[in-house]
Amino acid sequence: MPKGTELIDVALGKAPADLVIRGATLVNVYSRELCSRTTIAVKGSRIASVGDLEPSIAASTVVIDASQLCAVPGLIDGHIHIESTMLDPVEFAKVVIPRGTTAVMIDPHEIANVLGVGGVQLMLSRTEGIPLKVYVQAPSCVPSTINLETAGAKIGPKEVQRMLKWPRIVGLGEVMNYPAVLAGDRKLRLMIQETQEVRKVVEGHAPGLLGRELNAYLSAGIVGDHESTTEQELVEKLRLGCVVEIREGSTSHNLATLIRALKSHHLSTRHAVLVSDDRHAGDLMKLGHMDYNVRRAIEEGLDPIDAITMATLNTAEHFRVDTEIGGIAPGKRADIILTPDISKMRAEAVIADGKVVARNGILLAKISSPRFPPWSLMTIHLKRRLQPKDFVVRSKTENGSARTLVIETSGEVLTKKTIEDLPVRDFQIQNDLERDILKIAVIERHKRTGNIGRGFVKGFGLKAGAISSSVAHDSHNICVVGTNDSDMVAAANEVARLQGGLVSVKDGTVLAELPLPFAGLMSTQSIEEVNQVEKQLSEAAKSLGCAFASPFMVMSFLSLAVIPEIRLTDKGIVDVSAAKFIPVVCQ
Repeated sequence: MPKGTELIDVALGKAPADLVIRGATLVNVYSRELCSRTTIAVKGSRIASVGDLEPSIAASTVVIDASQLCAVPGLIDGHIHIESTMLDPVEFAKVVIPRGTTAVMIDPHEIANVLGVGGVQLMLSRTEGIPLKVYVQAPSCVPSTINLETAGAKIGPKEVQRMLKWPRIVGLGEVMNYPAVLAGDRKLRLMIQETQEVRKVVEGHAPGLLGRELNAYLSAGIVGDHESTTEQELVEKLRLGCVVEIREGSTSHNLATLIRALKSHHLSTRHAVLVSDDRHAGDLMKLGHMDYNVRRAIEEGLDPIDAITMATLNTAEHFRVDTEIGGIAPGKRADIILTPDISKMRAEAVIADGKVVARNGILLAKISSPRFPPWSLMTIHLKRRLQPKDFVVRSKTENGSARTLVIETSGEVLTKKTIEDLPVRDFQIQNDLERDILKIAVIERHKRTGNIGRGFVKGFGLKAGAISSSVAHDSHNICVVGTNDSDMVAAANEVARLQGGLVSVKDGTVLAELPLPFAGLMSTQSIEEVNQVEKQLSEAAKSLGCAFASPFMVMSFLSLAVIPEIRLTDKGIVDVSAAKFIPVVCQ
């Protein structure tokens, strides 16, 4: 931060700037216009002046000729779980900064469900002092449901109150248990009240809520939501004053539908922001981050200035950090992208806090990764090694068939409940590969309870083998899907041996695996290494007949007991709307 009157003196031309960007076409998100021949003067980490002004220049001043470039505010992701990239936060920063992302709003409830408040502290400490500004929301959903699953930790009102006092905590993370909100749950009400009292933001999670239920949910204090998937949801939420966070990630692809809805209804974009929610390492490398989301919005017909504003000023204002970031103006942090074409959003240079940190996709800033605390690398605790008998689903019928509940997935986040007649042999319900009905299990991995939830799933297309992962939202127990019990055992036991990871198995042999020892969620390797193994895992899953491009991501959401219609946790099959368990065998 410049001292005393340094910014004022630079703005008045009385003192030299540290950095001067000369002659740029400014994308002005405040006035919604392009301002040609704009010069930006920077002192230290902040902008001193913007306009048709000639700043004072010293021999040490860095001068950039931007006469053929546009100056765009640094991009902000309004909602992301860094854990879902499977990258350490430092490694994540290394890949998104050259793409033009200079700030992210993270909800670390994934690591918090494993390590509690200590996990949130880890995410803060690992991102202290790096060029990427990492703002954090205090997790509200640890665990995400009440008595429906086993998490590694619990966070209540007292913990939230404490976290809200920490630097870089900007609000309360997505309140996922909307049935509990509507039922007036005391703990959630206290968390929301604590957040409101310190004038911070309460984030929501309201898939499919409309009408009375949506009004009730928002009246509890929720101000933003990233779960809209339909035109009706977007329109209704905007009309009720809710900030709609338009999501385009590796799992959920809602941007096209929602941008078209904005345009067809001629709605203002001022309370809409762009977010990723989750993004695979491979997609970060191939497609990009917020630069990709801005491009996609423009491709869907949105005005480029509006698209950029939805990834900058709108986000900063929503999280009440717009005095710091979100636009190019005097006093703001000097987070700036220089690009020859705003519709393409290819960053020629990225400036963060007044320093050029990347050029032409290459990171220039030196970012070191702190050592991982040993306790954060040892989080898989099974009661014992798994055996084939652990995955048996029993029927009262000795032989014949049983009417069985099946989770149907299309690859998107929502699931459907279906009833199927499955074969029974020796009182054991079997898979039916011809109808693409496989066995699924969730194994508790935090407290050695021995809990195993068992069920059936349709949609994966596996013809052989099994896949398993310790990334299973939100409690992150071990999930496994397979064609036979033996391969399911081999895959899940290998995940435990790795202290977390993704594994593909066939005939008892590991085809590919990605160790994720950091909380059982993230790799300690580089993005290049993670991306390479991810490709091997995808090829292995494809060789097993898998129908999904991202099977591990699809599987990771099948235990998320706050998104309709049904899910499987370590305690059993959950009817999400009713927030209760239902039997796998229908009477």
